[in-house]
Amino acid sequence: MNINDFDISNPVTAVVTASERITPATAEAEVRHIILRVDEGRLNYEEGQSVGVLVPGPHEFGNRYYMRLYSIASPHRGEAGKPDTFSLCVRRCFGIDPVSGERYPGKASNYLCDLKAGDSVQITGPYGLAFTPPKDPSSNLIMIGAGTGIAPFRAFLQHIYEEQGGWKGIVRLFYGARSGAELLYMNDQRKDISLYYTRNTFKAFEALSPRPHFDEPPDIERPLNEHASEIWKLIRNPKTYVYLAGSRVAAEKFDRVMIHAARSDRAWFAARHELVAQRRYSELLYD
Repeated sequence: MNINDFDISNPVTAVVTASERITPATAEAEVRHIILRVDEGRLNYEEGQSVGVLVPGPHEFGNRYYMRLYSIASPHRGEAGKPDTFSLCVRRCFGIDPVSGERYPGKASNYLCDLKAGDSVQITGPYGLAFTPPKDPSSNLIMIGAGTGIAPFRAFLQHIYEEQGGWKGIVRLFYGARSGAELLYMNDQRKDISLYYTRNTFKAFEALSPRPHFDEPPDIERPLNEHASEIWKLIRNPKTYVYLAGSRVAAEKFDRVMIHAARSDRAWFAARHELVAQRRYSELLYD
């Protein structure tokens, strides 16, 4: 991602009001739910948008800031209904130097995870509208995510069930994580997603890694296969919208499952092309 691709000329100052670890202290992955507040009217966003976090430098190539996009995890009315607030779901990341083999901290994730309540951070945006929840409450939603890809879906669920209300369409969430402790917003630390289990229209299906200690990705193909016939039936419904967030591996697995359900790659890719053409198919993926 090139910082020059985005307009960062008018940053906004956000203040951290809370930073909560939402994976257990015993879990290898540290993921934090960070709530930020801006001055009144300085950030108007919709579900599915992202903000840019500016990490102060200097950085490589003389850049004053390093910018990283994060999906907003709150509905547009604000975190917990509080105007001018929003939340980010941030995993503390590390990389490996390909030459030396040394482990180094990710710039943006470690910067954000180290912030405390009262600290300020420069943000830009909001950017994009990769995910737009349909306005028709009879629409069906298929949401497939992994890791921090759950963030926009948290915002979606709060919007359709709490803010908009009266949602009648079928909502299916397929979500994967390396372990049960890392099922974000569905573990002992935070149960935001489970609040909707009692809704007649909502079901969530979880997938875990078969070998978490070897950093093997979650087996999201398993629940997708188990419910492939329902997914395919929903996809053929003109009121169904499909959203994928997280790794490209999960998207590739979804394609494999749908090719089998459609009985040919030609049938599936034709159906996907139709979804895309009708703006009923959206992806927010990373490598």
